[in-house]
Amino acid sequence: MDPPATKYAKSGDLNIAYQVLGDGPLDLVMAWGWLQHLDYQWFNPTVSSFLRRLAAFSRLIMFDKRGVGLSDPLEGIPTFEERMDDIRAVMDAVHSDRAAVLGFSEGAALGALFAASHPERATALILYDGVVVGPLVKGVPVDELWGDQPERAAATIVNWGSGDTMDWIAPSLAERGVPKSAWGSFERASMSPGTALKLWHAIQQLDVRDALPAITVPTLVMSHAESSIPAAQGRLMTRLIPGARYVELPGRDHLPGADDPEAVAGEVEEFLTGARLGAAPDRVLATVLFTDIVDSTRRAAELGDRAWLELRDRHDAVVRAAIERFRGREVKHTGDGFVASFDGPARAIRCACAAREGARKLGIELRAGLHTGECDVIGHDLGGLAVHIAARVGAAAGTGEVLVSGTVKDLVIGSGIDLEERGTHELKGVPGTWQLYAVAAPARAVLAS
Repeated sequence: MDPPATKYAKSGDLNIAYQVLGDGPLDLVMAWGWLQHLDYQWFNPTVSSFLRRLAAFSRLIMFDKRGVGLSDPLEGIPTFEERMDDIRAVMDAVHSDRAAVLGFSEGAALGALFAASHPERATALILYDGVVVGPLVKGVPVDELWGDQPERAAATIVNWGSGDTMDWIAPSLAERGVPKSAWGSFERASMSPGTALKLWHAIQQLDVRDALPAITVPTLVMSHAESSIPAAQGRLMTRLIPGARYVELPGRDHLPGADDPEAVAGEVEEFLTGARLGAAPDRVLATVLFTDIVDSTRRAAELGDRAWLELRDRHDAVVRAAIERFRGREVKHTGDGFVASFDGPARAIRCACAAREGARKLGIELRAGLHTGECDVIGHDLGGLAVHIAARVGAAAGTGEVLVSGTVKDLVIGSGIDLEERGTHELKGVPGTWQLYAVAAPARAVLAS
C-alpha cells in the first residue's frame, strides 16, 4: 500500500492538508498531537505500519492541523472552534458524512470537543495517550496528571530540531539506535521553534474537562502505563465521559506504533468493528536476516571488557539504524549480532550492506545471511525452517560477506542488486544441498520506495 497523495481542503481562508488511506467500510478521522507532518510520517516505518494497520479496516482520514506540517502557517494560536472547522472541512472534502474520531495526545482534546459539539458527524471516539487538562490550569494536580513532562518538554524546545523529543515521545526508537538527526528533521518540518513554544504554552493551559460529560458517542480511552503522558489523564477522561471504556497498555512509548503497532490498532479495530480480523497471522512470508560480528571473541580479548562493550554498543546502534532505515523489524539481539525480518528481500539485502559498511567504519567486520520463506509468528519472535535456513546461510558467509539463498536470488531479479555464485552447500540440519550467492560489492544501499 503506497503512501497516499497529499491534498488540500479549504477551511475559511486557510488550506488544510489531508491524506486518505484505505477503503474500509467505516471512516476514521485521526487528530494528531503536537508534532505532525503528513509526508514525514511515512519515513518512519513504525508509524507507517500503524497507519496501514488502521487503514486495513477503515478509510483513514488524516490531516495536519492549521499552523503545523503542510497546512497553512499561522501567526497566532488557533482556537478549538477553528480546528473543529478544519475537521469538518476535511470530512466534507472527502465526502464523509460521519466518522469515528481518533484523538492522540493533544489531539484528544480536539477529538473530544468535536464529538461533544458535533454528535451528528461522529460515530465513535477513541482517545489515545491523550491530554485534556494542562499543567498550568489552576488547581490541577500536576504531579499526578503530568509528572515531570512540563520540564522535559520545555527542555526539548530549547534545542528544537536536534531530535531530543524522541527521548520521551518514542524511547524505544532511541534505544534501537534511530538517529536523532532524522527525528530532528521531523521536528523542524512539523513547526518552527517559535511555533513549538507557542503551541506548548497553549497545551499547558487547555482544559476541556467540562465538555467530557456531554459526549454521547461510544468512547474508548487508551493509555500506556509508563508513557510520558501519565495514565492518570486517561483515567480522568474515563471517569468524566459517560460509559467510556478504559484500556491501559504496557509500555513507555507515546508515539503511535513506536513499539507495538498491533496493541493499539488491534484495540481500535475491536472497538469499532467488534473483532480483530486484522490481527497478525500465525505464519507470515518474510525475508530473515542474520548478522554476526566476525572474530568477536578475539576482538574482545584484545580490547578488554570495557572498550569492547563500548564498541559493541556503537555497532548495535549502527545495525539498528540500518534495520529502521530499510523498514525492517528487529526480531532479537544475539549478543554479537541481530536477527531481523523484512517484507521485501531487496530491502533486506540493502540493510545488510549498509550495516556492513557502517560497522567497517568502526573497525568491525560483519557477516550476514538471508533467506526468504514462511515463518511461524511466536509473539515478537519468529520460528520455523525458514529462520533456521537463514541462520545457516549466515554461518556459511565469509568475513564481510552478505550471503543469500537461491530463493532470495530469484526474488530480487530486476532490483539492480548483483549476485555472484558461491557454489552449493550443505546446511547443517537442513535437507539437501543449497545454491548460495554473495552480494557483489558495492551493493546500492539506498532506500527502496
